Amino acid sequence: MTATFSMASMTDVIFLLLIFFMVTSTFVMPTALEVNLPESSEQRAIKPGTTVYIDMESNLFASSEGEEPQPMTAETLVTFLKLAHQKNPDEFIALYADEEVPYGKIVEILNIGAEENLKMVLATKPAPKSARPK
Repeated sequence: MTATFSMASMTDVIFLLLIFFMVTSTFVMPTALEVNLPESSEQRAIKPGTTVYIDMESNLFASSEGEEPQPMTAETLVTFLKLAHQKNPDEFIALYADEEVPYGKIVEILNIGAEENLKMVLATKPAPKSARPK
């Protein structure tokens, strides 16, 4: 009688690990803030390292490199953005503004970036295909 080695338990463990990582990867959220982005038919994929958020009450938050967003004032935002730009001058800064935020507030934040010569982009979500202009 010869001894045989069964791989069944090893494959069970591998499949369980695979399922675990697939399920947990769906829980990763880019932000803890709920921001309802406006829609746009023009989309470009840019991976920003620094993000600025404006919620529907016009509160400012900012984060860098996947950190938790921190509450900011306009003055502290300028300092935060300058430091982020010094760390990586070629990186884009994304502005996530709720669609309920007044346009003037969005322009105010974009102007802060323009005054500091920062590359800022406004984040939007894709418009439904039926709503896109032809």
